[in-house]
Amino acid sequence: MSRSGGPDVGAGVLLRAYLRRDRWMLFWWTIGGAVLYWSQAVSVEGLYTSQAEFDRAAAAMGSNPALVAMAGPARALNTVGGQVTWQATAFGAIVAGLMSMFLVGRHTRAEEESGRDELVRASAIGRRAPVTATVLEVVVANVLLGALIAVSLIVVPLAVADSVALGVGAALCGVAFGGVALVAAQLTSTTRATYGITGAAMAAAYALRAVGDVGNEALSWLSPIGWYQRMYAFSGLRWWPALLLLALAVVMLVAAYAVLERRDIGSGIFAARPGPATAARRLGTPVGLAWRLQRGTVVGWALGLGFTGLAYGSIGDSAGDLIGDNEAAAEMMTAGGGDMVAGFQAVSMVMLALLTAGFAISSALRPRTEEESGRVEPVLATATSRTRWLLGNVVVTVAGSALVLGVAGLGMGLGYVLVTGKEEALWRMTWQTLTWLPAVLVLSGLTRLLHGVRPRLATFGWLGLGYAVVVLVLAEILQFPDWMRDLSPFEHLALVPAVDFDPTAFAAVLAVATLLGVGGWLAFLRRDVG
Repeated sequence: MSRSGGPDVGAGVLLRAYLRRDRWMLFWWTIGGAVLYWSQAVSVEGLYTSQAEFDRAAAAMGSNPALVAMAGPARALNTVGGQVTWQATAFGAIVAGLMSMFLVGRHTRAEEESGRDELVRASAIGRRAPVTATVLEVVVANVLLGALIAVSLIVVPLAVADSVALGVGAALCGVAFGGVALVAAQLTSTTRATYGITGAAMAAAYALRAVGDVGNEALSWLSPIGWYQRMYAFSGLRWWPALLLLALAVVMLVAAYAVLERRDIGSGIFAARPGPATAARRLGTPVGLAWRLQRGTVVGWALGLGFTGLAYGSIGDSAGDLIGDNEAAAEMMTAGGGDMVAGFQAVSMVMLALLTAGFAISSALRPRTEEESGRVEPVLATATSRTRWLLGNVVVTVAGSALVLGVAGLGMGLGYVLVTGKEEALWRMTWQTLTWLPAVLVLSGLTRLLHGVRPRLATFGWLGLGYAVVVLVLAEILQFPDWMRDLSPFEHLALVPAVDFDPTAFAAVLAVATLLGVGGWLAFLRRDVG
């Protein structure tokens, strides 16, 4: 069939198909990113009863190196806009980058791996059309994200120009990291390698920014996230750092197109290395195989949450300065017990557990990925039974969740010890954080049950996590009835260390998680694979 119209012909048709295919994915990513910024504004706005309290809290935050490393340069922290910029921009840039990375991987390298790209290219489209359509979708997604961020802050209300700057910066970060992912997709031959390179680039950007903000500021200027934060929204706005983000995005996209012209479709510039002639003995077991497939994810989540726990713990005994005299916030932190430090630590542990649930759900989704890719059928064609294969994945999810949550608690204890010198807190905070493991496993068990019933339903496990976050943050404000609160597994566990550990509740929630897992196993046995 003859082709005319240039190398990008057909990109518009593919763009419409991509947008339709990804409409729900884009909806949740963009809404979630906007809520990240908006929630910071509304929570800070009603937290302090006087400017003097706000000033004291700002001073405590800005003088904490761990918090600065986690969030960014401390500027105008005694204003709502300054707090939003400080608390949301680093993580907002990561959210935009991850959204772009998954879009690029999904429509480039994953399509080539599955063979669908070859079918599409058999029609009358140009060589660059799939890549061009992907680039356009990434731009559309990030423009939508940036617009929602800006609008969500303007309605608070915050200053229009600074709100728009935060939206523009987040969008440009997303496009820039999308360009990095597109280059990685041309260099490598697997989706996993594409995600690995892009994730490493985002981690390096975050680390350079963190080290630079607490040490040599020159390092922060090597990071796209640092460029975004140095637009100084709400603390002396300047637009020119956005040009650096735009330039990076353009350079990455030009480089990706240049490499695309020099590689064969279906392969990357870097040839895939042949594996060893014989596999390690541990790969001969379902648990060993599942661990090999997920070990990078486990380590990445453990390191990330360990650092987050370190930042929480470094607040030490200064929780009262951060909360001020706001009675509602104090009530939430102390659970009615009156000890502000213990209450703050308890809420911090819940937050770490909710983040760990993100890992647990993604790990529980791994069997769905293996099933949809067709890789599970050759495994089940051997002497490995369905039960053994699924059990191997369950073991990795449970053990990985315990490891990630334990490292988070250990990091929190380490941060507290470094500030206060109270060494006994190290192991105490570790085991106290682990008391939330049953609630984490309930969400992974729910995901496994949905996968067992129908693989397409498995992603709805993320809604369980979203609901748990809503209950934690908004249940008091929106006055949820008890039955709505009880739907969250986190509501049934003791808020340790603000209150005493409840072994009965621990066992009950763990039993629910077990029942959900067993239900998922039975459902999986009764349906066809794939």
